[in-house]
Amino acid sequence: MKYSSQGSFTHNQADKVGVLITNLGTPQAPTKQALKPYLKQFLSDPRVVEVPKLIWWFVLNGIILNIRPKRSAEAYSTVWSDEGSPLLVHTKNQAKGLAERFKEAWGDQVIVDYAMRYGQPSVESAIDRLLNQGARKIVVLPLYPQYCASTTGSTFDAIAKDFLSRRWLPELRFVNQYVDYQPYIDCIASSIQAHWDKHGKADKLVFSYHGIPKRYLTNGDPYHCQCHKTTRLVAEKLGLESDAYMTTFQSRFGREEWLKPYTDETLKGLPAQGVKSLQVICPGFSSDCLETIEEIGEENREYFMENGGQNYEYIESLNSTNSHLNMLFGLLESHMHGWKQSYHEDEFNMRAERAKSLGAEK
Repeated sequence: MKYSSQGSFTHNQADKVGVLITNLGTPQAPTKQALKPYLKQFLSDPRVVEVPKLIWWFVLNGIILNIRPKRSAEAYSTVWSDEGSPLLVHTKNQAKGLAERFKEAWGDQVIVDYAMRYGQPSVESAIDRLLNQGARKIVVLPLYPQYCASTTGSTFDAIAKDFLSRRWLPELRFVNQYVDYQPYIDCIASSIQAHWDKHGKADKLVFSYHGIPKRYLTNGDPYHCQCHKTTRLVAEKLGLESDAYMTTFQSRFGREEWLKPYTDETLKGLPAQGVKSLQVICPGFSSDCLETIEEIGEENREYFMENGGQNYEYIESLNSTNSHLNMLFGLLESHMHGWKQSYHEDEFNMRAERAKSLGAEK
């Protein structure tokens, strides 16, 4: 087996710390042609779809990839901007904001980059960039507050697969969840409070999280429990009574039973229960994307209003607000304990001399 090396590596490079933030992914364009390879990569991941490989291959390639790309492209086109998909734009801005904070606090020692688990920029390309710039230590932060095998676990798979072919492995730290990190809870609570200060409170507040098949829960995935923990901690921070809020799960796919209650069915039924005004927040999404802007902001709004609702408001994700970036910076620093150091000039000179001697030997 051939192991890869960094193309621009030199022995007198100063060691750096790499910070890699990741998110789920995005197609290259809101078109059927761009959606097909993106969906194929996403839905071919056995972490995402736990179905016997041969059966799923026929279902995916024979049915889904011939139907879903066109439908998904139409949905993406409603949220696309000149800069690209909202998820890509927000993730870029988050990386930029974190780079500014690390520059101020750590000088030139930290390199910040971002990647998408599916689509571009890939995890592999981001690791290449970090290593080529001298990163000998890397901390990876998947931007999923609640751990799920389909998201966080899959991101670790991508890192591990890449490392299998590396000659010189960096020291690795991996943040697998931050569901009860107090600054995160504070950020969510503050964003809700800020919305209330501007618009007032609704009859009910719904915490909507991305769904997963129920059998993933019964097989041991902690995601369901962690979502409810986030809701509980935010509700306690805001002093909410139990009848003032609820937790639901959105974005189900296929005929299998997923985590309940389902967001869409719940919103259709709330007006008949006397809930005429509703506010929805999605704490599991670090950035607004198709599932929040189109599915929650538009599609589920229609369900609620068509069934007798009178007022519906979506509370935006944290995106690249200062409070969110400060929280992420603090979270990353807490996982980088012991990595901040200053390199002595004589150590750097020693490396430079050693590099020269190696060159002379050749």
